[in-house]
Amino acid sequence: MSFLNDLIGGQGQQAAGGGSLISVAGQLIEKAGGVQGLIAMLQQHGLGGAVQSWVGTGENQPVSGEQLGQALQGGGLGSLLQEAAGRLGVDQGELLGKLSQVLPHAVDHLTPGGQVPAEGQGGGFDLGMLEGLAGKLLGGRA
Repeated sequence: MSFLNDLIGGQGQQAAGGGSLISVAGQLIEKAGGVQGLIAMLQQHGLGGAVQSWVGTGENQPVSGEQLGQALQGGGLGSLLQEAAGRLGVDQGELLGKLSQVLPHAVDHLTPGGQVPAEGQGGGFDLGMLEGLAGKLLGGRA
């Protein structure tokens, strides 16, 4: 049950507090320049096929924590990963392992119907856009 506790930040804490995997996923998306920016970054760093499956309406293709870490670090997000691992009290490898399970669902959730939101459409990325994800995952799709 600890994965689910990590996902929602312990005892149902608000994701905006920075202490959950959902908030870390949100911060990565925000720092990458929104969903479009994250997708482009991951594609540029070797995860194109997997990312396309996350955006599409079919099954999400898995990635390993190591693959995800290489792509995110290659995209300049290494310091954010270190910071997040410290906040959550885990090593970076463990964080990446958990993010490799959460990030596909986050991208899938933010690209309904297989459509990436147009840049500037509805303003920038907002962590509130991921609010329903924890409930969706806890509701049996985990």
